[in-house]
Amino acid sequence: MTEQSFYQNIKLVISYDGTGFSGWQRQSKDRSVQEEIESALEKIHKRPVRITGSGRTDAGVHAAAQAANFYSDIKNMKPERFVPALNAYLPRDVRVLEAEAVSPDFHARFDAKMRTYRYFIICGRHGLAHELRYALQLWRQPDVGLLNEYTRLLRGEMDCSVFAGAGDQSKSRMRFIYQSVFFYQGDTLVFEITANAFLWKMVRSIVGSFLFFEEKKIHPAEVKKIIEAGDRSLAGPTSPPQGLFLWNVDYYRK
Repeated sequence: MTEQSFYQNIKLVISYDGTGFSGWQRQSKDRSVQEEIESALEKIHKRPVRITGSGRTDAGVHAAAQAANFYSDIKNMKPERFVPALNAYLPRDVRVLEAEAVSPDFHARFDAKMRTYRYFIICGRHGLAHELRYALQLWRQPDVGLLNEYTRLLRGEMDCSVFAGAGDQSKSRMRFIYQSVFFYQGDTLVFEITANAFLWKMVRSIVGSFLFFEEKKIHPAEVKKIIEAGDRSLAGPTSPPQGLFLWNVDYYRK
């Protein structure tokens, strides 16, 4: 049966705790979020069903609102019923939050307009045991004003090579950054960034680099030169995955 003959295209919004996963994408041996959802869909449809995510998240990275779509040939099932049906088969570290019918040619990855990530940092205090699964422990209070002088350098279309992971295979490293900012949420420091797309480990590289520059009190003008040089070795370390969440995905259409 071809996808064109399927009855409806279903878009999901998914939350997951990435701690126990090798990432979103199905792996040959390791546990993945995609595999868990496709396994649940197979139980419902009594046949294999492929799901397409808005993008890949790495091992240990979480999602508050990952988006994905699949084709279903169950004609008498309302789209919203996929929420309880899938959650009944999914493990507790994956939850479907929303389900809706979208246009037949909607693609969760290629139709995404922008993606927002958040990175959480516990500063200058002992994090509670459960918090440390979802945040970086930083044993000082950083200068948020200086951090946000750095974030002002991340605007519009720009070459993001300086923040690319060593294994990044993107054909182009040009990305359009809509906004980036550090702010406090209670006593937790949050870095939020929105772009059309991201390079491999880009957000974690930005966080690690900016914290490194801030601690060294490097002037924003020097940071600007480092970014423009595009040499990853001139930047700072890559922050660990547990503080990172895919926060939201916005679309041109449904």
